[in-house]
Amino acid sequence: MSVSQKMPVLEVLQAGPWASLQDAGRFGVRPLGITQGGPADLHAWAWANRLLGNPWNTASVEILLGGLQLEFTGKAWACITGADLGATLDGEPLQLWQPFQLHRGQRLAFATPRQGIRAYLAVAGGFPGLKPVLGSLACVVRERLGGHQGQGQLLQVGDQLPLPGSASSPPARRQHLVVPDYKQTPDLALIPGAQIRHFSGRSLFQAFNTPWQVDQRADRMGVRLTGPRLECQQPKLISEGIALGGVQVPADGQPFVLLNDRQTIGGYPRLGTLTPLACSRLAQCAPGSKVLFRAQGLDQAQREYRSFLQNC
Repeated sequence: MSVSQKMPVLEVLQAGPWASLQDAGRFGVRPLGITQGGPADLHAWAWANRLLGNPWNTASVEILLGGLQLEFTGKAWACITGADLGATLDGEPLQLWQPFQLHRGQRLAFATPRQGIRAYLAVAGGFPGLKPVLGSLACVVRERLGGHQGQGQLLQVGDQLPLPGSASSPPARRQHLVVPDYKQTPDLALIPGAQIRHFSGRSLFQAFNTPWQVDQRADRMGVRLTGPRLECQQPKLISEGIALGGVQVPADGQPFVLLNDRQTIGGYPRLGTLTPLACSRLAQCAPGSKVLFRAQGLDQAQREYRSFLQNC
């Protein structure tokens, strides 16, 4: 997107390995074969906006593994949540999970992961003037949809994001905020699905009582987990719709958790579905990390998710 120099902007000086613009996601389009996109860590993304007083669907920058450097040509309030990627402002360390003010000419840099792998940079007022695609700015590279230019591009050197013209102070409220400890082994809440009855008893015991390791094959489409081989006697399946957090088990018995940029249909049997907040926590796990599955009922999962939405 070409932005007039009279408009304050955030300019990319150095592009990280994967930095993209994400709002809440693209919904109502799966019948077209189009996935939702949106923040891999919904929890961190939502709080980045909440701490600035932004509306729910305000776009922010998702930063994977660091390496991103930005310069600001105007004044703005901003907030960084999620992973600790060693963020600095003009070389000085920044406090995460709280708003800070940016001034013209200041440089914001992200180094390498210290805890977690995805950080979120939100600006008070968002990035005005960008055009949604199918109702969303969420960047999905595979589908060439959304993002700052509308065609699914990651942020590159020289790209500019428009900043709001004013820099009003964000609200001071922080109640209900619980900052995650990404170094802890997470218990991932999993809602069992109908196909779970086709897995052997031994496999089910192992699935919920054995740590799983995050594989190198992990991206915004999904995360491969390695551990005991799960056995399923499910007859051949017809492909069906896949929800966020679906835990598919292919023929090799190693589960694959589907995330925001997943395909819209699939034919592998599923243990069930991770809750949105469990998906958020998994999105912060680096390859080699350990995770655990914890069975959770649908009613409890819905109560926890409603509480999260009410507070954000």
